[in-house]
Amino acid sequence: MFDYPVILKPDGETVLVIFPDVPEALTFGADEDDALLQAVDALETALSFYVNARKPLPVPSKPKRGQRTVRPSALESAKLGVYQAMTEQGIKKTELARRLGWHMPQVDRLFDLHHASRLDQIEAAARALGRHLEVRVA
Repeated sequence: MFDYPVILKPDGETVLVIFPDVPEALTFGADEDDALLQAVDALETALSFYVNARKPLPVPSKPKRGQRTVRPSALESAKLGVYQAMTEQGIKKTELARRLGWHMPQVDRLFDLHHASRLDQIEAAARALGRHLEVRVA
């Protein structure tokens, strides 16, 4: 769902990672594996800018044949899915808080990509938006 294609460019002693769909996400690593590992954090940080600014998330383009992709961790992907559903429906955080019977700081933490929210909280928020959470191992 949030698989973003990356461009890996050798840059001297490092490998630069560029996200064409998320220009705010830019990072590097000692080698390709390290660069891809660093890219997860860069992507999550950049997507948090969109959430904090209450902007729609960038849509990942289709990767070219053989092009690598990077996605946020599972917990962050679930949070982003709830955020995306909320923005698609035009629902504000205050309305989500009302539907859940939560205080605003609880909703704010739910969308903080660096906060370890509980999965049951994310499921509750998805249900409040008429959605459900699917977890699978592929």
